[in-house]
Amino acid sequence: MLKFLPLVLMLLYGFAMLQFSAWRTARMLDTRSRPLTDPELVKVSERLAQALDLPKIAVNVFDVPAINGLAAPDGRIFLTQGFLDRHRAGAVTTEELASVIAHELGHVALGHSRRRMIDFTGQNAVFVMLSAVLGRLIPGLGVLLARGLSTALMAGLSRRDEYEADEWAAALLIKSGIGTAPQKSLLSKLGHLTGGAGSGTPAWLMSHPATEDRIAAIAAKEARWMQADG
Repeated sequence: MLKFLPLVLMLLYGFAMLQFSAWRTARMLDTRSRPLTDPELVKVSERLAQALDLPKIAVNVFDVPAINGLAAPDGRIFLTQGFLDRHRAGAVTTEELASVIAHELGHVALGHSRRRMIDFTGQNAVFVMLSAVLGRLIPGLGVLLARGLSTALMAGLSRRDEYEADEWAAALLIKSGIGTAPQKSLLSKLGHLTGGAGSGTPAWLMSHPATEDRIAAIAAKEARWMQADG
């Protein structure tokens, strides 16, 4: 029975960290966000809601300068203040921000938002488990190898989620009459908007698929839909 104790302790640790992370994230979002009131963005979000047969989509503004969209585990959608600032400056169009909202809605609809919350906890749990195994098999290098494997695993899951959310968003944008052009144009801008590659690229963007691959996947999916309709 004692041989299972490390596994039980790891699971309890992961559960405790998940609860703490959920509480901390919810508290931060509650204290640093407000409802979206920009008339153009509210109107375009209403188009998305109508396409989904929903009364409305509640979009909030997260008061941070970073450029990002967020889907909270409780289903709330957030645009950062940084994104709104770029919108007011004319660097991002209303329809491009609609594609961000649609993308985050995709994460919620596909169950990604809750999994995103446990990514960090899950990565640490995998790291602890791999460290215990590899540390015995490869003394000295086991911990480093475990860190690399756990990071690669979580990054792979994140990239898969992005492709799925892109596809879901593309379908919604087409149904709402907005189309995928804003979605693809915004993706092509992301590197420039977030400061380019390298040290200036946010960690969330580095864990995403390559922009060119995402645009190509959207275009390929749209072509298949059109062919099927024809």
